[in-house]
Amino acid sequence: MVDVAIVGGGPAGLSAGLFAGKNGLDTVLFDTDGTWMHKAHLFNYPGIGSVGGSEFLATARQQADDFGVTRNQGEEVTDVEEHGDGFLVTTEADEYETDYVVLATGASRDLAESLGCEFDGDLVDVGVSMETSVEGAYATGAMVRAEEWQAVISAGDGAAAALNILSNEKGEHYHDFDVPDTATSVFGGLIDDE
Repeated sequence: MVDVAIVGGGPAGLSAGLFAGKNGLDTVLFDTDGTWMHKAHLFNYPGIGSVGGSEFLATARQQADDFGVTRNQGEEVTDVEEHGDGFLVTTEADEYETDYVVLATGASRDLAESLGCEFDGDLVDVGVSMETSVEGAYATGAMVRAEEWQAVISAGDGAAAALNILSNEKGEHYHDFDVPDTATSVFGGLIDDE
């Protein structure tokens, strides 16, 4: 049993994982490494001057790992269904029970469709928090935005989903905002002293 299961390891999935893991939620992320980011070069991502997509992914994966996200690299999710008060995520290797699921599968909408999420035309219908019509299920990135597949938009979608999950878990609006004075207590040995 985990708190959050994330399907997809591109910018949206890794962003959701980073926020959830950093804030103490037991998080598993499934990544088949099929993201288009390997073909990208980022020039328009805030805080990054110029970086290849694969290098960006390596950094984002390391950040998620550093905050305790369990990344099941290469484990493909074959089904997601409602199960009790949460969800059952089925992979080729195992089954995982989770309270929340974040679908970050790029333009592939198959899992959202089989889960019973409502659609607006070809797009999964979500609110500003990225929650679908299925309570506790979130959809991000290309599956919810026609032709808006930029990495920064996808990462923002993943962050919005994770912050909404954190708000639900904490029972109040939650803001993930770190300041220099608390960096040591939050990041410990991960701080770059430069």
